[in-house]
Amino acid sequence: MTSTERQAKLLSVTLRVANNIASILDPQELLQKTVDIICDEFNFYYAGVFLLDDKNEYALLRTGRGKAGDAMIAENHKLKVGGNSMIGASISSQHARIALDVGEEAIFFSNPHLPNTRSEMALPLTVGSNVLGAVTVQSEEEAAFSEADISTLQGMADQLAIAINNADQHAKNQFLLNQAQRRARLLDAANEVGCGVASILNLDELLPKTVDIICEAYNFYYAGVFLIDEKKEYAILRAGRGEAGKAMIAQEHKLKLGGNSMVGMAARERIARISLDVEGEDSFFRNPHLPNTRSEMALPLCISTKCLGAVTVQSEEGNAFSDDDIQTLQTMADHLAIAINNANLIDELERAHAELLRTKTYEALSGATTEAIHWIGNKALPMTITAERMLDDLNEPTLDIASLKEDLEMLDASAKLIVEVKESLLGPARETAPRPLMLSDLWLASAHKTGLQPGKLTVKPAPSAPLAFGDSVQLVRAFSNLLRNAEESGAKNITIATEASEIAGFVTTRISDDGVGIPEEMQDKIWASFFTTKGEGFKGMGLAACLHIISQLGGSIRVESVPEKGTTFIVDLPAVTKLPTADLSPSPTNIAIIAPAGEWTDFATEALRNADKNVSQKFGPNTDLLLLDESLADETLPALEKLGQKTLILSAAPSVENITKYLQAGVKDVVLKPYTTEDLSKTLG
Repeated sequence: MTSTERQAKLLSVTLRVANNIASILDPQELLQKTVDIICDEFNFYYAGVFLLDDKNEYALLRTGRGKAGDAMIAENHKLKVGGNSMIGASISSQHARIALDVGEEAIFFSNPHLPNTRSEMALPLTVGSNVLGAVTVQSEEEAAFSEADISTLQGMADQLAIAINNADQHAKNQFLLNQAQRRARLLDAANEVGCGVASILNLDELLPKTVDIICEAYNFYYAGVFLIDEKKEYAILRAGRGEAGKAMIAQEHKLKLGGNSMVGMAARERIARISLDVEGEDSFFRNPHLPNTRSEMALPLCISTKCLGAVTVQSEEGNAFSDDDIQTLQTMADHLAIAINNANLIDELERAHAELLRTKTYEALSGATTEAIHWIGNKALPMTITAERMLDDLNEPTLDIASLKEDLEMLDASAKLIVEVKESLLGPARETAPRPLMLSDLWLASAHKTGLQPGKLTVKPAPSAPLAFGDSVQLVRAFSNLLRNAEESGAKNITIATEASEIAGFVTTRISDDGVGIPEEMQDKIWASFFTTKGEGFKGMGLAACLHIISQLGGSIRVESVPEKGTTFIVDLPAVTKLPTADLSPSPTNIAIIAPAGEWTDFATEALRNADKNVSQKFGPNTDLLLLDESLADETLPALEKLGQKTLILSAAPSVENITKYLQAGVKDVVLKPYTTEDLSKTLG
């Protein structure tokens, strides 16, 4: 073939290449078709196309002819720009490089996959001043390329560069279009959550619907919603997608706030946490129910400065989340937080309304019962006096003594029962005497009054709880009723806990037992006088008395119970906001305290020692004053004959009978147990 004929063929092939590749917009198809045309039409040994990496440091082989090309692509073959290769030099200089005899060419890169190469030409791929990469053309013949070949093939390379640039721009445009379409779809999903769930006020319906919308709109592997518990220690899963979600909810799945999980960190810090590759993420919770997770995003559910929980979104793909995903999902999370908050507010409003209704009902019951009991008590007292006088007249000879005696005994028993009801529900007639009280100590006093078995009661320390403001005598009666109620329910363990209330200005104390519990349908009825779930032999007055006493003191009582699992009574009482203090220096110097170990003993000991008093736990000849707790009085008094007039018995709820007994035993006095330094100062005189 003459040079003229060869030139004509090259021009024809160049034109055909230009026509074939001009309409190809898929980059890989474009490159592969180009190397095939070059090799087939020119009968070259090999052709390959290199494109620059993002940093313009290396030329990466993107397609190559035949098995050699496939092998090099599998090895991620690349050449340093400006390095020891024809391709690197061509890209660096943006000029064609030719080796007519590669064995003598200093910058030829010897490639074991192409052992037969004798001639090589590297042609830069440029568009304007931008270089995209280079084409390598190799032949088994020496001096295989003429000047005409170089000119023609460079023209072909220029056409290829334009086609590559067009394909790249098309790919970018397509990506932007897909992103725009995806963003529109995501915004629609966020809007659906915002509009669709805003009117749902039931969390059990709201949360599952939300996770379904997220997974369907975004095509994610899994989504779940966690809400923070009341103690703000854990985020508890409330809704999860699919079988994995059901399994975790059944297991009561929860994550520690701020712990080793994306959700825990997001909920504590109130900012989104994202892991595009969970394998390298320390704060990713590896969940056996979700083994295929590769990317995770945790979004906080916040209202103003309050965090309600977090949403987790997980994908099976790495790098699954774009900036648009993050923005739209956070918008969706914000909508969801508002909906959850609305549901909580409605729920709280309904509970408050129900509580108000119950309170009004209880007040009405309590008022009516009080009036009735006062009336019965007032009527019953003359009955007992009359019965006693008539019994004294039984010696009259004209009377049927047996019959009259039987009638009078029945009358006396009935009258005493009425008086017992009055005493049980209202207590002895007395004015309430509110003062600062240590609730944990009142529970211990109540346990002593009821004769509760040792070891059955656990009173948890309450160092951070404020003192309550109330009448200790009345509260010991109420607490004793609650302890008896727990024992009668078959409880083996009773626990007392006291803490600051969620209601400002109040202190909460709880009594929890593991007894038989109270059926739900009975829980509103137990406060009524004479109502009982325990059968014959029980008068049903204890809880009615509790309600009456606590209401009179400005507090409230409610119950939480699960049949066969136990019952908790929660009592809220007014709290002391400012503790009164006093100077204890005038008190006796040597003071002995005999009282159960616990909060009160610690308080009294510390207060006296701070006043430079000598405090011991035993009495002796040098003891100036002994403070003896009523719960230990009966076992201690026999040993105190010589110190009787130095002994004060401290009682949270002194009774007339016990006061008489202790004074007859020779003690100095029986006084109300003090719970502040002011009261302690008055007690010590």
